[in-house]
Amino acid sequence: MKLTKRILPIVLCCLLAVAAPGQNGTTNGTGLAPERLARIGAVMNEHVAKGRIAGAIGLIARRGKVSYFESYGFQDKEASIPMREDTIFRMYSMTKPITGVAVLMLYEEGKFFLTDPVSKYLPEFANMKVAVVENDAETGKVIRAVPALRQITILDLLRHTSGIDYRGPQDTDGKPIYEKLGTNNTDQTIGEMVKKIAQAPLVHQPGTMWEYGLSMDVLARLVEVVSGKTYDKFLEERIFKPLAMVDTGYNVPAEKASRFARLYAPDGQTIKPSTAPAQSAYLKPAVNFGGGSQLVSTARDYMRFCQMLLNGGELDGVRILSRKSVELMSADHLGDMPRGADLMGPGYGFGLTVAVSRGVGRSGATGSAGEYFWGGAAGTRFWIDPKEQMIGIFMIQILPHTNLTYGTQFRQLAYQAISD
Repeated sequence: MKLTKRILPIVLCCLLAVAAPGQNGTTNGTGLAPERLARIGAVMNEHVAKGRIAGAIGLIARRGKVSYFESYGFQDKEASIPMREDTIFRMYSMTKPITGVAVLMLYEEGKFFLTDPVSKYLPEFANMKVAVVENDAETGKVIRAVPALRQITILDLLRHTSGIDYRGPQDTDGKPIYEKLGTNNTDQTIGEMVKKIAQAPLVHQPGTMWEYGLSMDVLARLVEVVSGKTYDKFLEERIFKPLAMVDTGYNVPAEKASRFARLYAPDGQTIKPSTAPAQSAYLKPAVNFGGGSQLVSTARDYMRFCQMLLNGGELDGVRILSRKSVELMSADHLGDMPRGADLMGPGYGFGLTVAVSRGVGRSGATGSAGEYFWGGAAGTRFWIDPKEQMIGIFMIQILPHTNLTYGTQFRQLAYQAISD
């Protein structure tokens, strides 16, 4: 998908301008102290100087105004290209909340109920099996498939309780089934990919456990079937264009390639340039318009998406969702349900594509009850705090992002800057 350049409205310039300090020592009524915000740059620039990161971007807004927007280090360290405010990043799983919004838009139009079985729209999921692993004293591990006790619902997909993970169950030889099926091949359409997902047994019974995986890609195909549009076109027409997200899409056009961040990989306590296909794959036209990990974007663009959510579904006179749908999205839908790999951390539940704080007394971290967030595999992160009317965006490109310290530090330093 090729995104055309557009002239941003004046309101965007106002929203993203860094305000000057006021007489009360805070930043233009945002209640964030400039001298405390300065601590962020000191910490991040130290990481750059010690070679832990090549570069990053931090953006903080409160009460509808951006009070901090800084870049650190390099977009491409080896080429000595500084990080810039409009650098384009691989968003990976920060694609997922955008998919959640797309699904809720169709839900608002009465296209389906969240309790509907997904097989009503994608019949390949009608008769799912569940892999059961048993240990036999004589024959060793035995894997068999049993019928699912109930259908996968759209709600299951949104909250990762569908039984679909990223690897699929193992076959009798101990190999991941998705690997054999070619599920993660991005040189196929999302429709082809989803049919392969449906061929594999689930890793647990639907609605019984939180397990991170390919549920969002199934939802992208649901959007295509229900809307009658390819997923990239739906996002462009219904979300990106209305919100003036001019640099968000499934590939980086040639005229924007100079702004595409280099991807790095961990190398002990430092980093090295990555040799993963993702280094250049996004410079080619996309084939697979998935809902889980394929988008690229900028700090400015994703900020506009987050501000829309914080505003209750509206930005600059454009309404994407109703306030009630945003409340539904950001409510905890897990309760005490068991979890597989817990990516949220203590004190967090999970809503519809986002983790949700159950309160600082349970999380052991600065923040607010009801704050919601998610991040990407290369270290990008966002959070939205309705109580504080606060948004944070952190952009970095290290894959696999085995050290989550940087985004967590940025968030901690952002909260400590609140002075009212």
